[in-house]
Amino acid sequence: MFSQYFGHYLLNKNIVTAEQLQKALELQKSTHLKLGVLAINEGFMSATQVEETHQKQMQMDKRFGEIALQLGYLTEPQLSQLLAAQKESHLVLGQVLVDENILTLEQLSETLSSYKRDHSLSDEQFQAITKGDVELLLNQMLHLEASSDKPLLLDYITLFAKNIIRFVDEQLHMETLLTVNELSGDRIVYQKIHGDIELFTAIIAEETVFLDIASKYSQEALSSIDELAEASVSEFLNLHNGLVTVNLSNKGIELDMEPQQVVANGKIQSFQDASIVKVTISSGSFTLFISKKPPVIS
Repeated sequence: MFSQYFGHYLLNKNIVTAEQLQKALELQKSTHLKLGVLAINEGFMSATQVEETHQKQMQMDKRFGEIALQLGYLTEPQLSQLLAAQKESHLVLGQVLVDENILTLEQLSETLSSYKRDHSLSDEQFQAITKGDVELLLNQMLHLEASSDKPLLLDYITLFAKNIIRFVDEQLHMETLLTVNELSGDRIVYQKIHGDIELFTAIIAEETVFLDIASKYSQEALSSIDELAEASVSEFLNLHNGLVTVNLSNKGIELDMEPQQVVANGKIQSFQDASIVKVTISSGSFTLFISKKPPVIS
């Protein structure tokens, strides 16, 4: 995930063009190997065991390696070997930029140092972010300081990022939108959570991105927004919110979820104190909406 933020940093600094960045990200995607693929390649796990581990990820907020250890499919030394073999994404992006003669090695090194300096990151923080600490990365990059509910929001958005990476797209970038009066999309999928706290959550997307999310989550090639597409995105939001409620229940906060709802060609208006996050994946951008009070939906 850090590679997306580093790529946007390069773009904003006019170090690369949008076309160069897009090409590099596409090439990076083809060089990244998931742990499951590496485990099969090394003979540590069977395809059936990898698939079972992926299914377990839909039920708990844990990484692939953690679950494989619990199931007895991997040993600690095997997992360490796989993690060592898995390339760090920002270095893969950097290598692609160097291979394509977009940056020199010296420029890459200087730019990584300036990124760390510009974002006031310590060496330890920078290492943690580049090695996949999603919560620390989002805490640094999202503007949640104004909210009294920052810990709750950070936990919610961090888990959402992890679930997008796990089930939809590894090419992920998130940023908060600070001045928005109205949101609209081809489809709005929303779900209310109530109990010890109240939350209204929604995914707002145009057709192309909505279909991409639905297709990747359902693992079906969907060409139009039909009942299956709507059900797939709805189920993704439901799965995510289910994991949120489990995590909060472990902290003594009890919650219930209402059934998901879908609105076609809808608008969200009249909201206050909402957190609005622009989520960018390979196919484009969509909006994650979170508020304590339900907005007006039309």
